[in-house]
Amino acid sequence: MRSRLASRRRNPDICKASASGALKGFSQMSDFERGATRSIPQTADMSIDAGLRAFMLGVYNKMALGLLLSAAVAYAVATIPAIRDILFVVSETGAFRGYTLPGMILAFAPLALVLISGFAMRNPSPAGSAALYWTIVSVIGASSAVWVLRYTGGSIASTFLITATAFGALSLFGYTTKRDLTGMGSFLIMGVWGLLLASIVNIFLKAPMLHFIISGLGVLIFAGLTAYDTQRLKMTYYQIGGDQTALGVATNYGALSLYLDFINLFQFLLAFLGVRRD
Repeated sequence: MRSRLASRRRNPDICKASASGALKGFSQMSDFERGATRSIPQTADMSIDAGLRAFMLGVYNKMALGLLLSAAVAYAVATIPAIRDILFVVSETGAFRGYTLPGMILAFAPLALVLISGFAMRNPSPAGSAALYWTIVSVIGASSAVWVLRYTGGSIASTFLITATAFGALSLFGYTTKRDLTGMGSFLIMGVWGLLLASIVNIFLKAPMLHFIISGLGVLIFAGLTAYDTQRLKMTYYQIGGDQTALGVATNYGALSLYLDFINLFQFLLAFLGVRRD
């Protein structure tokens, strides 16, 4: 029974890429996102704006806590057999072999949450958007246990450090550049949908070369989105003004956007740098 399940679902990277890419695409279509693609204010000195720095620091802190929670949940799911065996098919040594039906459902659950929230939360509150954020990062953490099962701890740690370094540099560029990245962002979002379609096709083709191309393009696309989303968050801050309620919602959605950029960049880099346990 386990071997049959594994043969049907043996590439977790494709499933994760499909779910995470779709989640990113749909998150960019939220009401919060649609109002945040205007030109850079010409009168605001962003380099000395204490309010902007406080807002961005709040976004980065929440994102970092989300990554920490996801890592803790992923480790717990991967190391507690009673939970692990419900979601994944593993070998006698504990290496990943495939998804179970609940595991497949879990992989796409964050996308369902975003779709449902898009209809249920037309006017999100800070508390509601925070609940959505923590729910999504927890569910993604549980589904990310597949990385713990498939790759060695050392390769996961080294890839995380590389991702964190690259993310920091790209986000800094997005924060400091004077260039309007709106046009690039629209192009990159189209690229996300292209990645999603290619990933779905490769679920059936199982073509190693196509998977390699998808991973390479994924690194480039989400590297660009990291810079774009950072600049977009700055624009959002100035568009909101002093509305504290709106700033609370923007902090949660902004943290989610950057969190998804980081997670996607990490998983595509892991396809190149990860050392498989088996």
